[in-house]
Amino acid sequence: MTDSSAKTGPLGGIMVIELAGIGPGPYTGQLLADMGADVVVIDRPGGGMPKAVDGRGKRSIVLDLKKPEAVETLLKLVAKADVLIEGLRPGVTERMGVGPDACHAVNPGLIYGRMTGWGQSGPWSHMAGHDINYISMTGVLNAIGKDGQPPVPPLNMVGDFGGGSMFLLSGILAALIERERTGKGNVVDAAIIDGTHSLMSFVHGMAGLGQWQTKREANLLDGAAPFYRCYMTADGKFMAVGCIESQFFAAMMERLPIDQEAFGHQHDMAARAKQHEMLEDVFATKTRDEWEAIFAGTDACVTPVLDYVEAAAHPANAERQAVVQDGRWLHPQIAPRLATQPLASHFEIATKGGDYAAILAGAGLGESDISQLIAAGAVIAN
Repeated sequence: MTDSSAKTGPLGGIMVIELAGIGPGPYTGQLLADMGADVVVIDRPGGGMPKAVDGRGKRSIVLDLKKPEAVETLLKLVAKADVLIEGLRPGVTERMGVGPDACHAVNPGLIYGRMTGWGQSGPWSHMAGHDINYISMTGVLNAIGKDGQPPVPPLNMVGDFGGGSMFLLSGILAALIERERTGKGNVVDAAIIDGTHSLMSFVHGMAGLGQWQTKREANLLDGAAPFYRCYMTADGKFMAVGCIESQFFAAMMERLPIDQEAFGHQHDMAARAKQHEMLEDVFATKTRDEWEAIFAGTDACVTPVLDYVEAAAHPANAERQAVVQDGRWLHPQIAPRLATQPLASHFEIATKGGDYAAILAGAGLGESDISQLIAAGAVIAN
């Protein structure tokens, strides 16, 4: 159970209703909760995904929105809220009776955040999809991987969370600021495909300058350059090399037992195959930890490739408390860091339905009202 009154942060006093989902919507709610918002998750009856890291700092109530009493209850919560987040297909919340028009009828100042893959309109708006599908339609997926081999999905970081959550979050925050001027709410149509297109701005800019090709492994940042890729070490692990600028490249070369005259100029395109091979050979002579010791504290832009467990324990992250071990969970620290908000050392993860009494009381319902809702099956008491 999360105590909303104990929350601190710049979004303190902001109430967010989050219709339960997976991926980018709940992560947006997590970021808002991290910044102090009171995020109330409307969970569904029955099973579903167990609460995990993206449930931290939130409260939960289970409503059966197939029942009119539950819809009426949700609208009472909406009447007191600042933001609503939903990640259903276009038209679903309208059919449920909690679409933007219904919610704005009870709260004209509400920011209604909609998270979809394809957007609220367009020929594909009602199609199913996942991160890999959305980024496949933006040029991102085609750009990642080895030439002549299938593209490599970058987990679901780029589409769901980069093109989705971050743009829903920025839209919500912008709409909250606008509301301060106008007093009016808004609807945020955050489509993963739109956000991911926006993330491609740098690539489109490079292409416009004649410095980017559609072919994989042919560009500055896609593994084609010997100075921007990963190399295997003697223990089967990897080092990440990213010394783009000439002074950083020089700092790397100073620490490698390589004949620099034989290696050639950093940007000699004709020598790239040879340079790749020379760097592969030299990095294979030492373990990852040995190379890390050589490059630590330098401007060579050479770092170890860590898994997420190693990353949490690494001194560079541990000193900043970048990841917090809290029970069974590894929690990424609240980000970004504000001077007025202390770092977190403990995160409370919502219990499904565990806050129904406090949530309903906050909406002005008395004990008898709550008992009637439970008896009607509109509220599931846990």
